[in-house]
Amino acid sequence: MTSDTRPLAEYYQRDRLIHPPAFAQNYKTSVPRSPKQALISMENTISEITGPRFGHNDLGPLDHDLIKNFAKDGDPVGERIIVHGRVLDENGRPVPNTLVEIWQANAGGRYRHKKDSYLAPIDPNFGGCGRTMT
Repeated sequence: MTSDTRPLAEYYQRDRLIHPPAFAQNYKTSVPRSPKQALISMENTISEITGPRFGHNDLGPLDHDLIKNFAKDGDPVGERIIVHGRVLDENGRPVPNTLVEIWQANAGGRYRHKKDSYLAPIDPNFGGCGRTMT
């Protein structure tokens, strides 16, 4: 790691030499999902750097638990997994009090989103989204 003196609110530009391309012809799902025009770089605006800010009081007691936070009259269908991780800045330092949103498709591969048109059924006991604070 290198020493950096920039304020914490600034970010490194994305290094396109180490990230895979958005369009990879052999990766079939990238064909309809990749950009069709050249990318443009946009600077962060003040609202992206400064807010919104959420605190522990803004979260419900089950927001972090995707098995229980949406259950109506039973358990959701599918395998149970435990996801854990860390939020680090560009220099590898922990970032405290960070809101982490979690999105997960149900056991049939469908997200609970109005634009998800996949033909799998919605699980009435699985919302597929949650959030937690570091």
